[in-house]
Amino acid sequence: GSVVALEPSTGKILALASYPSYDPSTIAGNSLETDSKAWEKLQKTNNPDDPMLNRALREVYPPGSTFKVVTAAAALEHGLVEDADTKTDTPLPYIMEGTTTELKNEGNLPCEDATLREALRVSCNTVFGKLGTDLGNDKMLETAKKFGFGEEHFTPVRSSASLFDKDMEPSQVALSSIGQYNTAATPLQMAMVAAAVANNGTLMKPYMVDELQTPGLDTIEKTDPEKLSEPVSPENAQILQSMMETVVNDGTGTNAKIDGVTVGGKTGTAQHGENNSKNPYAWFISYAKTDDGSAPVAVAVVVEDENAVRDDISGGGLAAPIAKSVMEAVLKSKQ
Repeated sequence: GSVVALEPSTGKILALASYPSYDPSTIAGNSLETDSKAWEKLQKTNNPDDPMLNRALREVYPPGSTFKVVTAAAALEHGLVEDADTKTDTPLPYIMEGTTTELKNEGNLPCEDATLREALRVSCNTVFGKLGTDLGNDKMLETAKKFGFGEEHFTPVRSSASLFDKDMEPSQVALSSIGQYNTAATPLQMAMVAAAVANNGTLMKPYMVDELQTPGLDTIEKTDPEKLSEPVSPENAQILQSMMETVVNDGTGTNAKIDGVTVGGKTGTAQHGENNSKNPYAWFISYAKTDDGSAPVAVAVVVEDENAVRDDISGGGLAAPIAKSVMEAVLKSKQ
């Protein structure tokens, strides 16, 4: 799996981890006996865990329910939903438009006509699937692009483009709006979603290098933070923050709670494999805010565990505690 942590106000990458990894010194020489053999061992053909793949930047995963934050943003931005606490028009069961197929929730959840806040708190597929369909493909795609989907990002290391499809049927839009079907995202991309919300709607360009210095420590070049876009208005960003904070305080994300700190988050357990045949991916995106209202850190975590018991895999169970540890480390460094 992998972890990405960003500073929302600047786009600075605070942490970037991909697991499993490798020690570059084992392949840095030109020994046929040691370095070449070490190189061979790292290749995917010889190591199915593919340690040379940078999962944080180069791997795209179905983001599952973490994508519901983007769908909620689209619904607010396009005026389909006014606020977090007005009931939506969502039947239960919900039959996807143009089909006879029911879009199911994960269990017996209170999703009928649920408010946006309640739907995010318990993670209603029906509410967000219907919102995506009602908005339509074009509006959903427009909002996803504002968050950074559809383009490679250069940090300066290249990050693969995340995907939200176009020209979809209404039922495919419904599935895409809950982070399934063809929707795919890098961990960096989902950290950018959390960071934009935490930064009151402004998305900053992620960057890895603060400055270049001479051997004498004179600065040659310094990175100036750069605004990438404004996916949501400050008012709607604050509504989303309020909803994500409810998820952590009283929903699926309680494992990310930090005493005395305001934390917002969203869990995701993304289906994986043909007909959902493989173990799902566990996701968590979050941010932490300090007493002065600033948000020094936003995080995305994805965990792939082929050996886990399937029923034990959840974003709240596996990924949220990792996000909590990363947020705590950043907060401690600011003290």
